[in-house]
Amino acid sequence: MRWTHWVNFPVLTIMIWSGMLIYWANDEYSFTIFGHTFFRFFPDWYYNLLNIPHRLSEGMAFHFLFMWFFTLNGFFYILYSIISGEWRYLLPNRHSFKQAWLVLLHDLHIRKTAPPQGKYNAAQRIAYTSIIIMGLGSLITGLAIYKPVQFYYFTWLCGGYHLARIWHFVLTIGYVFFFLVHIFQVIMAGWNNFRAVITGFEVVNEQPKTAIETNNENEQA
Repeated sequence: MRWTHWVNFPVLTIMIWSGMLIYWANDEYSFTIFGHTFFRFFPDWYYNLLNIPHRLSEGMAFHFLFMWFFTLNGFFYILYSIISGEWRYLLPNRHSFKQAWLVLLHDLHIRKTAPPQGKYNAAQRIAYTSIIIMGLGSLITGLAIYKPVQFYYFTWLCGGYHLARIWHFVLTIGYVFFFLVHIFQVIMAGWNNFRAVITGFEVVNEQPKTAIETNNENEQA
């Protein structure tokens, strides 16, 4: 689980970066009414400030290569979750959506006590399940854009080629928001939790035992 988590981080970063290179070569999404554009996702000053390159072929090369790593990594993650039974801890239950609000209130220090949780709390169950669904959505919409004739059924499922591009773009924005919230949650959880994700074990500081407790253990031994 940890390997797929850490492999996915650089792969998804490259996917978003290369996807932006593709999008910046044809920046067409905007809020336009009666021919007047009120809002663009990336205005001209943004390109001038960051000196955004227009490297379409490079973006497509990286995107079409790393999409296979993204797909295989997600496949291994889902396969392992099913075989190991980890999916039981990940899927939301009928109480998850109600308890997720309590988790949010606790994280914002509005509520003193957190709701009871197992391996994952209610908010994590919803978030991690959502990111799996988003990954599947990115795969379907990406194939619909990549090969709209060969995968015409995906293109039809997405509502056409143009709508598939929009869904693909919206999912990318969703990944960015998820990443920001995820980093915030990691910081809130503390260094020990972050170290556990890397090493696979959690360091627990135990209180020193009293002389009476030590004697009792020796007698039991």
